[in-house]
Amino acid sequence: MTVTEHLEGRTSVIAAIEARRRTVHEVLVARDAKPDKVADVLDAATRARVPVRRVAIEEVEKLAHGRTHGGVVAACSPRPLDTAADLKKLLASLKEPPLLLVLDGVDDPRNLGLCLRAAEALGAHAVLLRKREWDFDAVEVSRPSSGAFERLPLVLFDGVDLLTSLAMPRFACLANAVKTIHEVDLAAPAAIVVGGEKRGISAAVREVCDRRMRIPSKPGAASLPLTHAAAVVLAEANRQRLQARK
Repeated sequence: MTVTEHLEGRTSVIAAIEARRRTVHEVLVARDAKPDKVADVLDAATRARVPVRRVAIEEVEKLAHGRTHGGVVAACSPRPLDTAADLKKLLASLKEPPLLLVLDGVDDPRNLGLCLRAAEALGAHAVLLRKREWDFDAVEVSRPSSGAFERLPLVLFDGVDLLTSLAMPRFACLANAVKTIHEVDLAAPAAIVVGGEKRGISAAVREVCDRRMRIPSKPGAASLPLTHAAAVVLAEANRQRLQARK
């Protein structure tokens, strides 16, 4: 049986068309959508030879999850996840030190989307997600990712074999670590591991991390949520890498 997903909103639809990771069967645009608001969608669809169909706004709303669709919905095949072989090929092709974000224990699709958005913006080359199976609503991942879900390599893995195969230090972000993120070398090859909000980094993953670091924070304050912690650590890695290029 063929599975079809419905992406919504200009940003997600354009990203899916241009990334070419999935097949975009057609784009539905509301008849009353303002021309200047959908011109870039129509241009992207034309370049990729994706059919566009003008429909009543009610048809768009019937397919969309919420009201942030902007009059645009696309019928697509599911976004295929990347494999360990894809990751190996990517790492071999890089001309700069690899930077990976490893997420252990993400349960909320919106949080995953926000992490992908931060990872892309701050220079991560791929995101590794530890989860037994992909059971997220892809639309709920896509919307907060602002297109990063379509563009950034995302590898699903179980166990720790993939982590141990990485030829780079694996940094566990832990509240009780001795060194802060400012005292470790994140300009060199690095896999940054951040745990989920419910359980943190699992014992199995923590065991294969050969480095520890923490985000310096005010004594007694609550720890940062997953999305914020990932962004803060990636921002420091990006800062160090920009400094190293000078």
